[in-house]
Amino acid sequence: MAKIDVKKLAKYISDGKSNRACAKLFGVSDAAVGQAKKRLNKSITIKAASKETAPVIVQKNLDTLGQLSKINESTNEILDLLMGWIRGDDKCIRILESQVKRFVWRNDEKGKDEELGVKEVKFKDPRELALKAAAEIRSQLKLQLELFQALYDIQAAEEFQREVLTEIGEVDKDVRDRIIHRLGKKRAVRQAICQP
Repeated sequence: MAKIDVKKLAKYISDGKSNRACAKLFGVSDAAVGQAKKRLNKSITIKAASKETAPVIVQKNLDTLGQLSKINESTNEILDLLMGWIRGDDKCIRILESQVKRFVWRNDEKGKDEELGVKEVKFKDPRELALKAAAEIRSQLKLQLELFQALYDIQAAEEFQREVLTEIGEVDKDVRDRIIHRLGKKRAVRQAICQP
């Protein structure tokens, strides 16, 4: 019995060939081509569903990674300033001192606002602050690694699901079709619940 090459069938269909023309090319009946087209359409549906949900997940994670990157840049800038302060870099010290706030308070006796005369500003130990900044960077890197791992796991699960459904389809196409239908229903419910 002749076997239908699914990739060639998909190409012939996209080229506009009829079932009868495809059947002649493969040396099979029209019904066999119809069945193959049905299986091909279900396979395409699975891929399309994966391709619809995966970009949403990926986009959300990319937005998260972009935000992490922004936080990381700011944290590194703070760390650089602190390390410059520890080394005695005048430029870093001036930048940090320029961040001192001027405090204004209401003098009820005089009936006007007055600036509080700050004689001395005390900063925390720069080494302690530098260690906190370094710890923040480490935690960001850990989170970033976890996000990449989650993305990889999603792709691995998608590949596993595809392989399992293919194997089930080889044994019993009706069972595979029921599984695909149930997965589609559950996905639709999840999407309806999770969408803002």
